[in-house]
Amino acid sequence: MTLSVIIVSYNVKNYLEQALVSVQKALSGISHEIFVVDNASTDGSAAVVKEKFPGVMLIENEKNTGFARANNIAVKRAAGEYISLLNPDTIVQEDTFSILLEAFSTYPEAGMVGCKILNEDGSLQLSCRRSFPTPWVSLTRMLGLSKMFPNSRLFARYNMTYLDADNIEEVDAVSGSFMTIRREILETVGFLDERFFMYGEDLDWCYRIKQAGWKILYYPKTSIIHFKGKSASEKDWNQIKLFHKAMVIFAEKHLRHSGIITPLWLLKTAVRIKAVLTYIRRKALR
Repeated sequence: MTLSVIIVSYNVKNYLEQALVSVQKALSGISHEIFVVDNASTDGSAAVVKEKFPGVMLIENEKNTGFARANNIAVKRAAGEYISLLNPDTIVQEDTFSILLEAFSTYPEAGMVGCKILNEDGSLQLSCRRSFPTPWVSLTRMLGLSKMFPNSRLFARYNMTYLDADNIEEVDAVSGSFMTIRREILETVGFLDERFFMYGEDLDWCYRIKQAGWKILYYPKTSIIHFKGKSASEKDWNQIKLFHKAMVIFAEKHLRHSGIITPLWLLKTAVRIKAVLTYIRRKALR
């Protein structure tokens, strides 16, 4: 089998349905299997899959296990030579999977490939290619320097906005909303780290893939639409905490012994301050 597509869903029934329609069209002519892992949705998502997509393998969790653990359940069952993890609030193009498979053939050193990701209005979703959140990269983002100088290789490394969005590039990481791997990397890299409940697991996986000697490729010859945030609940304090907790886990796991001068405690403190400021700003805008 060539490709396994895995979608983890939580209370996004309508988005899930349109995602599956687009995925099935894009998989025409490709030997494939599709998994939906439902994280105990209460909106009838599982029933829609059973009724309208009988060929999809549905895994129903009894509780919301988080993004990493839910994906791992399906990854362990997947038979494809390549495995795509896709958010339910997405629409893929009819050529998306065939072009990504082409990328793996063209670049045998690529362990993971991601494509251009667009917002609903057609603008580029900046998180589709990123650098790892080292102390410097995190600091420039928290201070707003990455937005002030989007074309600077020094200050704009977080989302790599200095790169041409239409160029194929080796990057540190692609977006967890849609990433495709070679199955063989699992033998040396392993699965998603389940300490990350939501957010950060994609960065961690990319970091480990690169550490194992593979490349992460941004391949903009195709694109998807990502209705960002629809597959998570409203960006309340809990969501903000989850994101910034993930950044702390990443820093403790990968930066503690990296030889970086910035003390880890200082980075962790900065991340927590940023979380509080983000929450206050969003409350003020309501």
